[in-house]
Amino acid sequence: MVESLEIKKMHEKPPYGIIAILFIGAFVAILNNTLLNIALPVIMEEFSITPSAVQWLTTGYMLVNGIMIPASAFFIQKFTNRRIFITAMVLFSLGTFIAIIAPTFSLLVVARMIQASGSALMMPLLMNVMLTAFPIEKRGAALGMFGLVMFTAPAIGPTLSGWVVENYSWRTLFEIVLPISLLTLVLAIVKLKNITPNRDVRINFFSLVLSTIGFGGLLYGFSSAGEKGWGSPIVYGTIALGTIGLVLFILRQLRMKEPMLDFRIYKYPMFALASVVSMVLSVAMFSGMILTPLYVQNVRGISPLDAGLLMLPGAVLMGIMSPITGRLFDKYGPRVLVYTGLIISVIGTYLLSQLQMDTGYYYLMAVYTFRMFGLSMVMMPVMTNGMNSLPMISNPHGTAMNNTLQQVSGAIGSALLLTLMTKRLDVSAANQVKDLAASGVDVSTMKEEIGRLAMLDGVNHAFFISTVITLVALILSLFIKRVMPPTSPAIGEVKEQSEK
Repeated sequence: MVESLEIKKMHEKPPYGIIAILFIGAFVAILNNTLLNIALPVIMEEFSITPSAVQWLTTGYMLVNGIMIPASAFFIQKFTNRRIFITAMVLFSLGTFIAIIAPTFSLLVVARMIQASGSALMMPLLMNVMLTAFPIEKRGAALGMFGLVMFTAPAIGPTLSGWVVENYSWRTLFEIVLPISLLTLVLAIVKLKNITPNRDVRINFFSLVLSTIGFGGLLYGFSSAGEKGWGSPIVYGTIALGTIGLVLFILRQLRMKEPMLDFRIYKYPMFALASVVSMVLSVAMFSGMILTPLYVQNVRGISPLDAGLLMLPGAVLMGIMSPITGRLFDKYGPRVLVYTGLIISVIGTYLLSQLQMDTGYYYLMAVYTFRMFGLSMVMMPVMTNGMNSLPMISNPHGTAMNNTLQQVSGAIGSALLLTLMTKRLDVSAANQVKDLAASGVDVSTMKEEIGRLAMLDGVNHAFFISTVITLVALILSLFIKRVMPPTSPAIGEVKEQSEK
């Protein structure tokens, strides 16, 4: 009863100062995640390492995320948000400092993994605080601001990284992040208070092991497929091991009274549907982020900085639209937003599947921005509607599940689309060589041109598959209904409010 009165009081006057501190921490953590991608070639040259080795800077970061995020539901229930956030910022700042001074590549990888152990808790914690601090009629606007962080930070990362790498050392990237993270840590120590309810839960060690094997194996296997190939024992071995681990993990969680990650939340139909649609959209969104730079740099020969600038307006617009979309969600519900956004996304993705060798830079920027505008109307409303169907006690499990599935679906989607692109590229190149040879043309003088044309064909094919995937999300969205959270903390019926 006391807890209910405290939450009611908080709903009347949300703790904006506390939320602002969490926002800064989450923003710098996500920004850091995308900063290093463009700097990988420079780091590879400095430490004299292979492309497969340098990928561990991103793979190791992602693996720690895959291990920590599923466990975040336990941490959020067990410990205060103040304790979790301060611990996360200490780890993140420590990892950032070690990265700045790292004399060897191995220590740099360790530094990135320490960073990840802190940043992995940021987004689930922030989302759970937002769900607790705001009443359901204001959640759309609140989670829209959450989307501003989630979408804007990855947009700034590649552009900032491209500029820094062209003018300064790659270590400057970490030197930019460290003061912000230390300032956030100081603010957290001075100002942060606990606002989320806690329970005396215990983590099951065997569940943690199975979660690590399951999610870690899948993430590593699918992320490595593009580089090592699907025939590599490491790829199909880790995917098989991850699948077995995940199945055992799910079965164990369903039998436990206090599961580490509660899969029983999928008894709520709208949360289950939101998860599926979000996973499909993650695949579509990642396709644009990966395939567009490939076309711009490898086919058109545009610099990494200009490639980042091309994608910047779309990602910034997505961030700006997120709070607006949140307010529209509170007023009108998810249906109109989701339908409109997905129709725009399907059209935008299809236009990207029709690229030519001379497609204009600003036309490409406009189409990419148009597509991101569509996605901005879908991601947060779908996620918010799904979370609204859960009782408050299940919020930590819902946020952990959403963040975990976005990681996994992004890795799987990227790997599959890159594989489809590569296969189409190989077939296209072979056909061009065959046709030119039959015409009596000296193929050896046209290798570069053949490679660019084949890459164009591969990118267009992958974007067309992404169009079909986005169309699947549009069909699934026809079943979305506006929901209100159940009053009981137990798994029960969801009160569904049909939209007018």
